Amino acid sequence: MISAIETTAGKSNAPIYQLKVVLLGSEPPVWRRLQVPGAATLDWLHAVLQVAIGWTNSHLHQFKVGADRYSDTRHNFAEYEGDPEILEARKFTLRQIAPREHDAFGYEYDFGDSWEHEITVEKILRSSATAATTALCLDGARACPPEDCGGVGGYDNLLKILKNRKHPEHKSMKEWVGRAFDAEAFDLEKTNLWLRKLKWPRVTEAQLRKTLMGRDDYHE
Repeated sequence: MISAIETTAGKSNAPIYQLKVVLLGSEPPVWRRLQVPGAATLDWLHAVLQVAIGWTNSHLHQFKVGADRYSDTRHNFAEYEGDPEILEARKFTLRQIAPREHDAFGYEYDFGDSWEHEITVEKILRSSATAATTALCLDGARACPPEDCGGVGGYDNLLKILKNRKHPEHKSMKEWVGRAFDAEAFDLEKTNLWLRKLKWPRVTEAQLRKTLMGRDDYHE
């Protein structure tokens, strides 16, 4: 297990990480390329991933680094004897769990649908004052799957149904999605607009919810 969170003094010159995030099993792949401060805690990185990929923070999540698991322990904790200990995500930083280029780790979102992401450190760049407190999306492809559609297999089936107007479930699935859905759509400018809304160095659940609702043009 790695050590607890770095001191504040050590954050001022933290490097910038370039990450490739791929939704495993998606074909063609859903992916994003991000630049994130190496001093970012894993709970802040979670917020970045929710905004950049397109999720809505409606389910539990965890980071997977070897045998270690990191999450928000207020909501996600080891339930049974023998389960791996869940470490507090806000106490560990990106550069602690992935200190080298080409390091890779996992991010699972929604333990029911089990959306598994692979995150690879493509580059570790010099610290930059302008990038020290924000996340930037450099590139990406394809839309995030709708929440609760049944994981990768369910998503593939959903796309087939939406493409086939003669399918007996076409109308009901179209109504379930609720709006026009383009699996190939990805808006880089919009993604960065909402990434800039994330507060540094902490994002509360309320702040993340407000950001995601704004991104999705949703009004309570």
